[in-house]
Amino acid sequence: MHFLVVGHVSHKLQDGKYFAYGPYVREMNIWFKHVDKVTVLAPFNPKESPDPIDLPYQHGNLSLISVPGFSILSFSKILMTLAKFPVLWIRTWKAMRAADHIHLRCPGNMGLLGALVQMFFPNKIKSAKYAGNWDRLSGQPLSYRIQQNILSNPRLSKRMQILVYGDWENESENVRPFFTASYSAKEITPLEPRLIGKGDEIRLIFAGGLNAGKQPMISAKVCKELIRKGINARLDLFGEGPERIALEKFIGKNRLEKSIILHGNVPSDRIKTAFQQAHFLIFISQSEGWPKVVAEAMFWGCLPVTTAVSCVPQMLGNGERGELVGADVAEITGKIEFFIQNPKIYQTKTDKAASWSREFTLEKFEKEIHSVLFDR
Repeated sequence: MHFLVVGHVSHKLQDGKYFAYGPYVREMNIWFKHVDKVTVLAPFNPKESPDPIDLPYQHGNLSLISVPGFSILSFSKILMTLAKFPVLWIRTWKAMRAADHIHLRCPGNMGLLGALVQMFFPNKIKSAKYAGNWDRLSGQPLSYRIQQNILSNPRLSKRMQILVYGDWENESENVRPFFTASYSAKEITPLEPRLIGKGDEIRLIFAGGLNAGKQPMISAKVCKELIRKGINARLDLFGEGPERIALEKFIGKNRLEKSIILHGNVPSDRIKTAFQQAHFLIFISQSEGWPKVVAEAMFWGCLPVTTAVSCVPQMLGNGERGELVGADVAEITGKIEFFIQNPKIYQTKTDKAASWSREFTLEKFEKEIHSVLFDR
């Protein structure tokens, strides 16, 4: 099978291997295990070196077709995109014509282009992974809505399965609830109980892009408020982004260098260790699909305190195995104080969180991918 991936993730080359964002590549390598030939149609930056979070593709017969980056977020960028459009369309068309299975990564600019071009190949077997928030009632950019409407319309997207996060009512027959896995069943070990009394160090963690949408500053302010109340709290932030400068200023201004640590982008095994040691994930994101960090934290008994976006309420059992909160420092701080005063309730919730998350292993994930590729 010749498998085509159409996506917007930027790629880099090192030692003859293509690298891209680690969590995405880790998933795609599972898809690639079941196909003979892979073509990736995506942006490529020959001047950049891989970041610590990036990983290489693993396939003996893989090629990359580079496409120019583009945007439709302003009038000037739309004009620039129109100039690039013939190249974008022709390269996408040719790649789809040569493939046996077309796989789109949505939502994104290349996902939108792929959704349009695939309509001209009604006999090709296709799949699309919609990694954003599928909730039709949520606020979404117009381009995301267009992608949702095209993909979920069986007349426009023939022979296509749409893999979405969460189970949503009144969807078309080609929309399939899906998930993302990070850990193998072989990694499942008994949880080590966390000491969470008044005199214990309370460890918080944030993992994700340091950008305004993820709101990492709220995690920092929660840590500061806990310390102000006499609680021995520590926050470890993993990730990079434009909010790092503001976080550094906040840490310096409040003399929290020993309590709030910015680790930057690190390999996944370091974050895994941090989850195993932390009490709470503080993740107040404004928009998500299936937030991997929430599922990963739950897997290791780190209780998520997070926003009710996308399928997160489904993941947390509407609060049975985590805490659903708003972007309010006092509310989040109060939740943590409650658990410090009620360690048995904390333990019950973390046990439920781990039990649920450990159902979604890499082995189960691979079986689901196999069925997308071959069960028709």
